[in-house]
Amino acid sequence: MARKAVLAVCTILGAIVIAGCSTSAEPKIGVLLPEKYNTPDGMVLGPDGNIYLNIPNFSDSNYPAKVLKIDKRDRISEVFTLPKHPETGKAGPLGIDLGPEGNLYIADNQSMYGHNDYKSRLLRVNMKDGKALGCDVLVTGFIQANAVSCHGDSVYVTETSLDTEADPMPSGVYRFRFSEFKGRPIALKPDAKDEHLFVKFLTHSKDWRVGANGMGFDAEGNLYVCNFGDAGLFRFVLDEKGNVKARQLIAKDNGMKSTDGLKIHPKTGDIYIADFVGNAVHKVCPKTGEVTTLWRNHDNSGGIGGLLDRPSEVCIRGNKIYVSNIDLALTGNKYDQPHTISVIKLK
Repeated sequence: MARKAVLAVCTILGAIVIAGCSTSAEPKIGVLLPEKYNTPDGMVLGPDGNIYLNIPNFSDSNYPAKVLKIDKRDRISEVFTLPKHPETGKAGPLGIDLGPEGNLYIADNQSMYGHNDYKSRLLRVNMKDGKALGCDVLVTGFIQANAVSCHGDSVYVTETSLDTEADPMPSGVYRFRFSEFKGRPIALKPDAKDEHLFVKFLTHSKDWRVGANGMGFDAEGNLYVCNFGDAGLFRFVLDEKGNVKARQLIAKDNGMKSTDGLKIHPKTGDIYIADFVGNAVHKVCPKTGEVTTLWRNHDNSGGIGGLLDRPSEVCIRGNKIYVSNIDLALTGNKYDQPHTISVIKLK
């Protein structure tokens, strides 16, 4: 009887660890989105306490791409309707960040509409007093522009693939000085030959040919970049001139099936990562590389009750992790309602 009791306790504890309840609460619906905002993705917390959220509407592009605002009471409102690409007639906003002057910098990923022919862009939504005044095209010629991060005098953009046919597949990060954005958009040179290419690495996964993804800087100015397909996290240590002096793979696998969007906690320095393939959110310790799973649920949850449904991005506000459930119809997943931003409370 004692042996059976011990086994029963171990089974219960194992279930708790798998669900992630040892480190966080079960996710709940933080924001319930209507059909016209059917595909949430990139998020950034503004100094005003509002979260700015990209809605590319990939799953039903009859609705235009939007930037929304989630206020401190988790109410949503529209900020801006993004301009359509002049050739494709679509906009595909993924990554988003706030520049030092308060404008929104957005990666327009056209590859989600089947265009891997250098049509993706970097956009800037010009803001004043919390309102959008208009939009500028800053850079053209990306293949799969993804995450955006503003740091110092520059804006950084992850390029998820530099060559979609290569194996292993190269991807990387571009850097642009704010001072360069004058007049006509910067047109990138093809075939990864542009001088703005800042870092480059390879993705070896055969299942997921998705490379550089989520990105962010810590308080010391180190750059962290996710390698989605290999479920890895790189740290690039920069010197006083902003050049890379060291490259480190600080985490790989350890319960992660993919590494999508990331955010760095402003107080602890811990790195929170959305795991699209694993329907999970993880925390990575930057000092040790230890991976802690905050929450994981079974595939095809449908997002019911706030369960994760192909999460692609995270955002930290107070003691809450906001999670965009992009819910793309890939690898057996079914795109369906509800469309949600989940919230996980940190202990």
